[in-house]
Amino acid sequence: MNTKAAVAARIVELCDERKMAINALANISGVSPSTVYSILNEKSQNPGVVSIKKLCDGLEITVREFFDSPLFDETEQEIK
Repeated sequence: MNTKAAVAARIVELCDERKMAINALANISGVSPSTVYSILNEKSQNPGVVSIKKLCDGLEITVREFFDSPLFDETEQEIK
């Protein structure tokens, strides 16, 4: 799994845990729904750290907690 896919999976996982819709997360985070959906789909190959931080704020977690997941333990090396 690449890092972008892990970020997308983590967002979905956290929303599922909270029984929160993606649009609701976007609204409370101050991130446009189109930005969130582009992170979840193939449109955004490099989700911005500011967007991730805003999503974390909306989820009421730290960036550290966001990346503290086994999803990121198995990511592919991005430098090739």
